Amino acid sequence: MLTSNGYVLDGSPRRLGELGVVPDRERADLPRLRDRLRRDGYLFLTGLLDPSVVLEFRRYYFELTSAVTDRASYRKVLFDRIVPGPEYAAFCAQPAIKAWFEWFLGGEPFLHKRKIIRQTAPGENGIGTATQAHYDLVYLREGSDQVLSAWIPLGDCPVARGGLTYLEGSHHRVLAEEASGRLKRPAASMTADLPGLAEEYDARWLVADYAAGDVVIHTAHTIHAALDNVSADMRLSTDIRYQRADAAIDGRWQNHWHDQDGL
Repeated sequence: MLTSNGYVLDGSPRRLGELGVVPDRERADLPRLRDRLRRDGYLFLTGLLDPSVVLEFRRYYFELTSAVTDRASYRKVLFDRIVPGPEYAAFCAQPAIKAWFEWFLGGEPFLHKRKIIRQTAPGENGIGTATQAHYDLVYLREGSDQVLSAWIPLGDCPVARGGLTYLEGSHHRVLAEEASGRLKRPAASMTADLPGLAEEYDARWLVADYAAGDVVIHTAHTIHAALDNVSADMRLSTDIRYQRADAAIDGRWQNHWHDQDGL
C-alpha cells in the first residue's frame, strides 16, 4: 500500500504504473531523447551518476547532521553550512550533470542557485510531510518556461522510502491550460490528495525503485509529488534546475534555498 501525506493511492493498473527507464539505445540519441521528453514529460536516466559520488555526499550530509539533537540546530547546519557549502555546489555541478545538460540543451547550461535538499524520516506522514502534487513552473514564472528539473535520490530510494512519483501525461494538459491563459496563481501546490488528482486527470501515478546514481529529468509542466517514507531508513534527495544560459532567468531563484524564502 502506497501513501502520500496519508492518502492511500489506488493500486489498480488504471491508476498506478512504473516509471519508464530510458533504454540504452536511446541514451546518446539526442533527437529521440528530446522526443521522449516531449512525449512523456520526464527522462528516467538510471546510472547517470557515479554511485560512489552520490553516496559520499550522503555520508557528508549525515556526518554533519547526525550530531544535532534539536530542530533549530539541524536548520542551522542545513541552511548555514550544507546548502551554501562548496561540497553541495560541486555535487550539483559535477561534470556528469553539467555536461549532460550542455549536450541536451545544445548550449551553455545555467544552474539555478536555489537548490533544494529534502530529508524524510521513517514514519513521517500526514498533510505537509511529503511534497504535494505540483508542477514547477508555478514557482518559476519570472523566467523561461524551458527550465528542466533534475531530481536526484541521494542514496538508494525504493518505493517504500518515499521517492518521487509522476502523474502520467500530465504535462500535456498543463501545457494546454498554460497556453489558454489558465495559469495557476499564486504559486502553490495543487493538492495533497494524489488519488483524487489521478481521478481528475484519468491518469496513473508512476513510481520506481531508485538507486544511487539515478537521475530523473522533468519539464516545468510535469505534475509530480512524493510518497510517504514507510521504510526503516532515511530518505534523502536533492532537486536542482538547469536551463540554457541565454534564456530568461528567474532572478528570485538566484539565492541559496531556505525554507522561509517565500518561494
